Amino acid sequence: MKCPYCGDENTRVIDSRPAEDGDSIRRRRQCDACNKRFTTYEKVETIPVFVIKKDNTREAYDRAKIEKGIMLSVRKRSVPLDKITDMIDDIENTIFNMDTKEIPSSVIGELIMDRLQKLDQVAYVRFASVYREFQDVDTFMAELQKILTRNEK
Repeated sequence: MKCPYCGDENTRVIDSRPAEDGDSIRRRRQCDACNKRFTTYEKVETIPVFVIKKDNTREAYDRAKIEKGIMLSVRKRSVPLDKITDMIDDIENTIFNMDTKEIPSSVIGELIMDRLQKLDQVAYVRFASVYREFQDVDTFMAELQKILTRNEK
C-alpha cells in the first residue's frame, strides 16, 4: 500500500478491525519512510451488475440512482434516515444475491415499490406515479384505491 503522504510503498498494518458497516475491514497503517499514519478500508469486490433499461440499453448498476428516487419520494415525509438507508441496503442485497449479471430495471422498480409501501404509503404513491408513468388522475386514483382496500383488510 502506497503512503498517501510521501508515496513510499513500504507501509505496515498496525491495527485491523471490522468497519462500522460490518462489510469492510478498517486498517490503520504506518509508513516506514515518513512514519505518518493513515487509514484504509478493505471491501469485498462484487460482480458488476448491469441494469437493462426499458429501451433494452444496458448500464452499470448505480446505487445513487436508487437513493435519488427514494429520497425524492420521501421528501418532506417524517421517515427516519436510518430506515431509508436500511431499505436501500436491503434492496441492494437482494439485487446482488440474485446471482445474475443483468437485471431488468422493472425488477428494481418493483423491489423499491414493495419496500416503500411498507415504509410510507405516501412515498409509495409518489414513487409509483413516476415509475408507472401515471397518465391521468384516474390511474392515480386506482392506485390509491388499491392501498385503501389493502388497509381495510
